[in-house]
Amino acid sequence: MTDASPGGDAAADGGHEVARGGDDHGHDFPGTGSIKRWFVTTNHKDVGILYIVTSLFFLVLGGVLAWLMRIQLLAPRALGEGILAPVAYNQAVSAHGLLMVFWFLSPFAFGFANYVVPLQLGAKDLAFPRLNALSYWLYLFSGILFGVSFFQGGTFSGGWTMYAPLNVPTFTPDVGASTAVLALVLFVASVTVSSVNFLTTMHRMRAEGLTLRNVPLFSWTILLTAWMMLFAFAALLAALLVLSSDRLLGTTYFAMESPAGALLWTHLFWFFGHPEVYIVFFPALGVMAEVFQTFTGRRIVGRKWFILAMVLVAIQSFAVWMHHMFLTSINLQVKTLFMITTIGISLPFDLMVFALIYTMLKGKIRFTTPFLFVFGALLLFIIGGITGVFLGAVVLDYEFRGTYWVVAHFHYVMVGGVTALVGGLYYWFPKMTGRMYDEFLGKLHFAVYFVGFNLLYFPLFVAWETPRRVFDYAPELAPWHQLATVGGFVLGLSFLIMFYNLFKSAFVGDPAPDNPWEYATTAEWAVSSPPPLENFDGTPTYRDGHLEFLDAGEVAPSEERSGGPTGAAVSDGGVTASATRAVTADAELPTADATEVEGPSHASIWPFVLSAGAFLVLLGLSPLQDAAFPEGMVGAAYATTTVAGGVVTLGSLVAMGLEPFRGPVFEEGEAWPFAGIDNGKVGMWIFLASDVVLFGGFLGAYVFTRVAFGWTGWEPIPSDPIPGLVNTYILLTSSFTVVLALVAAEKKHKWGLVTSLGATFVLGIGFLVNKGLEWQHLFHEGLWLSTNVRASTFFLTTGLHAAHVIAGLVIALYLTARAWRGAYLEDSRSVEYFGLYWHFVDIVWLFLFPLFYIL
Repeated sequence: MTDASPGGDAAADGGHEVARGGDDHGHDFPGTGSIKRWFVTTNHKDVGILYIVTSLFFLVLGGVLAWLMRIQLLAPRALGEGILAPVAYNQAVSAHGLLMVFWFLSPFAFGFANYVVPLQLGAKDLAFPRLNALSYWLYLFSGILFGVSFFQGGTFSGGWTMYAPLNVPTFTPDVGASTAVLALVLFVASVTVSSVNFLTTMHRMRAEGLTLRNVPLFSWTILLTAWMMLFAFAALLAALLVLSSDRLLGTTYFAMESPAGALLWTHLFWFFGHPEVYIVFFPALGVMAEVFQTFTGRRIVGRKWFILAMVLVAIQSFAVWMHHMFLTSINLQVKTLFMITTIGISLPFDLMVFALIYTMLKGKIRFTTPFLFVFGALLLFIIGGITGVFLGAVVLDYEFRGTYWVVAHFHYVMVGGVTALVGGLYYWFPKMTGRMYDEFLGKLHFAVYFVGFNLLYFPLFVAWETPRRVFDYAPELAPWHQLATVGGFVLGLSFLIMFYNLFKSAFVGDPAPDNPWEYATTAEWAVSSPPPLENFDGTPTYRDGHLEFLDAGEVAPSEERSGGPTGAAVSDGGVTASATRAVTADAELPTADATEVEGPSHASIWPFVLSAGAFLVLLGLSPLQDAAFPEGMVGAAYATTTVAGGVVTLGSLVAMGLEPFRGPVFEEGEAWPFAGIDNGKVGMWIFLASDVVLFGGFLGAYVFTRVAFGWTGWEPIPSDPIPGLVNTYILLTSSFTVVLALVAAEKKHKWGLVTSLGATFVLGIGFLVNKGLEWQHLFHEGLWLSTNVRASTFFLTTGLHAAHVIAGLVIALYLTARAWRGAYLEDSRSVEYFGLYWHFVDIVWLFLFPLFYIL
């Protein structure tokens, strides 16, 4: 056993310097100089670097759009004057916001999360390495799809919040506007995959003795961020799918004739939108905490209260969305309630800010580049937070809403978070590259950045009377806008210093030691710079209160360590789990006939291929209008693209299922609250939790719209409940056959398994046939998606459920084919995971049937 701390008292998030880990170069895995590696890698560190580099590209793209806007705002402009036409200006504003919020901020932070979190937890990789690669490629292709939208008549021009009814084709008719919405759908798919992966990893795969209480603060912020992302982005997905249906299929949720349309979108969007502020800022807060601890030489003051404050903010973030709607028709009592929750959420942030300040006061500060950036971020966030409190008051919000006060406040918070993340880039750069950056250039970058930031955004508080998203304003405000434009160019050009510094240093910088920072104590500094492919030579453990590495012979079963089957008690009252039971990292579809692979795999091309197929599907669907492709060669080309993308997507899914991929083997450690439950089942539970929010968004939209029309005056569609009742019996029966399939697999009864899965498949087909006949009957009665909002809610919500049934049938067919070959008799987990999904689909129908057929 080797101790990672010379003093023997390194802890998960505090203590003294840690020592170097071992080296491991993997098995037949392409080197970092090979282009092939970056297309096939599933290693979390590679994926982290891909996220960081790609997000910085989108930063540059969004920054160029911001420069165009600032040039336009140099002087008050009459309609048609300046370098941008009115529509082009609207597109620049919208695309800048979308790119920065979605394709830069969170992916930049999750680049660090991908690289650092498994190291801090003592894991060799994330729980599902191929899904991790898939999340990156979906993210990249979503960004490419958004870029394509510029060349389809123009991208979305209705603002990054996409308020209704500006988001429907009547006001944004370009094909590119629909493509931008579909790009966001693909982006949310990436986020969902990533959230499930991180949550499974962080709850199931912490090193022995590393309880949640002792998890490093950066990893704590990622854990809370992933939980917020799981639910917030599911709500956004519901909104985007409804909007996509309005644009492509002709539904009328957000049409002007719908009295609830505009308010419905605002509710759906801001239920996502306000947690998104904390989704963006929390990782930056984690970077601030790590860097403050390292460069003050002490742990965060009040660490447990700091964590509790973050938990409270994460929960409260879903209860403040209506403060974005103070100018709507919501009654004053509700507005007052949300004013209280808004003021309330600022209180935990006060605690965190004071904790950081006291940590500085009680420590010995070292003014390195990372510290300067996080200290600057703290100052900027204080300004952003104070100015945000103004907007939380209903009376003041009436005055400030829709002005540049909101723009300035928003950027002091969001770009303030970017400031901390840039500090994180400098902080972990030596670990990622094995090279030190140029400290002088780093400090020069900070000085230019900080001056440019405040020159750009502070004048906007003074020029607050400028109307938001409008390029014309009162002439007396021109000097402030000119100053802001100068600041914008200074801020943008400061990144040239960073790019030059880091690019040059990555190749010719001084070699970095394993731990270049004297007081860095988290586990990533206990291994070489850069870390070996599989992170650790031995098995990390904190069972004695400090970080150690166990050799293979020292890892004993929990009964041997504790004298009993319950595991050994640890310092905070938890228990350790078995250190010998291995689970595969990609256990979502265990294969009985897969070829054994010596050691872990790190390569798979199928995440890339699957993402490319999804890209082609959505690109092909982008010109749809009222569910029809345009006439002529253009329409045929788009239709062909859709079909080709569908074939690629389905084929790559099958190939991933059959691929003999084996992820790194993880030794059991801390797994609260999922001890004894394998990764695949936990991942399925977490995914279904997000699906609950997705269907909740659709059902909430139906109820909200029906109440707006008058509940009793709403004529139900359909009027005959018999088809729905028949389908209820079919699905309940299919749930029973899935249970029989699992029992047969556990009893190793091959033909019972095949028969039960086949029966489930047949019953699912029967459900779809019955649903299709019902839809055909309604169509002949003159009812379809675009008939009215009543028809829209019925067809779209039940259609979403039918899509889940179809997905389940594809999986059932795959399982049946493999069961025929003898799979799942030794390992029935895949059947169990499918059962969880299928039961969920059946339960959803039990809510849809009374809502649409009876009430």
